[in-house]
Amino acid sequence: TDMFQVGRSSESPIDFVVMDTLPGDKKDAKVMQSTISRFACRILVDRLESSKARIYAAGFDSSRNIFLGEKATKWQDNIEIDGLTTNGVLIMHPEGQFCGGNAKCGLWRECSVGGDVFSLRESRSAQQKGIPVFDESNILQDGTLIDLCGATLLWRSAEGLHNSPTKRDLEKLVDEINAGRPQCPVGLNTLVIPRKVTLGEHVNQPYVYLNCGHVQGHHDWGQDKSTGARRCPMCLEMGPVVTLCMGIEPAFYVDSGPPTYAFNPCGHMATEKTVKYWANVDIPHGTNGFQAVCPFCATPLVGTPGYIKLIFQDNLD
Repeated sequence: TDMFQVGRSSESPIDFVVMDTLPGDKKDAKVMQSTISRFACRILVDRLESSKARIYAAGFDSSRNIFLGEKATKWQDNIEIDGLTTNGVLIMHPEGQFCGGNAKCGLWRECSVGGDVFSLRESRSAQQKGIPVFDESNILQDGTLIDLCGATLLWRSAEGLHNSPTKRDLEKLVDEINAGRPQCPVGLNTLVIPRKVTLGEHVNQPYVYLNCGHVQGHHDWGQDKSTGARRCPMCLEMGPVVTLCMGIEPAFYVDSGPPTYAFNPCGHMATEKTVKYWANVDIPHGTNGFQAVCPFCATPLVGTPGYIKLIFQDNLD
């Protein structure tokens, strides 16, 4: 087997250093106190069966000892010693095939140092461990989420990525929409969907009305100065407006359809099945809460269902 260790520590035993995920585009923001363990977890991959990758809580430090914090839960069954990290290593296996768009969010479980699976504790750092779950395993599958209390990782299999769109595929989808020359119905200027968020207002930047889905350019028509909300010129629906941007990260996509939906409130575009899948995935938040987030920027989704179908001026269907 090969072992890969994940954690906040920058010491040599850690193969993948992870930092706290901050919602939105906050590259300069700093986390005052991280909740991710320095030696959070380790993944063992079978060389003969590379599709078999198992996850275990905690990791080995420079002294080759399993590192657990003072407040970590530990116990002994007969001669076997096991434990949980202070804030836990949680895993969620999707129900169904992740690649194909038909999967649903599974139940979150906690993984122990020895690789056993438990139900969640009452709160993230509670001393009492959960109930053993014997019919589920610590074998990672395509689309498994790993939550380290501050960062959530997505596990993709080689086969799953092979059947997923590539970055070039996603860029071609953007090019196809832009080739249709969608127009702003107010300014009558051609809109150009960007591949990444750009600062400042641009004459060709598309905006989406989050309550109705109409895509337009930047203009001041129908703006409520006191609230910042705008009235859509197409349907007169009042609501917030946000810049539209393609979500360019192939690993998050569950299918290869056209990008016809966007997350609310960040405006990241993706395929219908991709947006609907992530809008129904509950990501651990705080001591015992959950929330759905945009996978591209980690912004918590707003409202129900948390997304909007896009309506372009050149394709009023």
